[in-house]
Amino acid sequence: MRIIELGHVVLYVSDLERMADFYGKTLGFTEIVRAWPTALFSGGRTHHELLLIEVGGDPRPAARLHEMRPGLYHIGFKIGDGPDAARAAYAELRSKNVPIVGTADHTVTHSIYILDPDGNELELYADVRDDWNVDPAAIMSPLKPLRF
Repeated sequence: MRIIELGHVVLYVSDLERMADFYGKTLGFTEIVRAWPTALFSGGRTHHELLLIEVGGDPRPAARLHEMRPGLYHIGFKIGDGPDAARAAYAELRSKNVPIVGTADHTVTHSIYILDPDGNELELYADVRDDWNVDPAAIMSPLKPLRF
């Protein structure tokens, strides 16, 4: 067996309406269906890339880099290609008052790190170099600051 791609991510959420509105209206995922207690979203690559399931309760705080622990750190979503795509996303997130917890130039990507309403960390990234498949070492390049 060989995994050929990451198919989808499933999140248990505290409030389906709030989270579905965030992923659909704020981040622009296409909502496929919302029927309590679930909502499915797709970026167009497959039938669904994100499934939300309401379980209620209080959200757990996201793991932060300075408090590393086992478990999910963040989910990465590609938002486009080139530095202009990241710059435009950053401006849009700021205009929507989305909490931005960091940015990074990873050499092959420009990344913006945000929190969803339940505190899950998301990486929104734009590919800025497409030669990573012929120069795999580029993926492990030292992290550089990214300012918008």
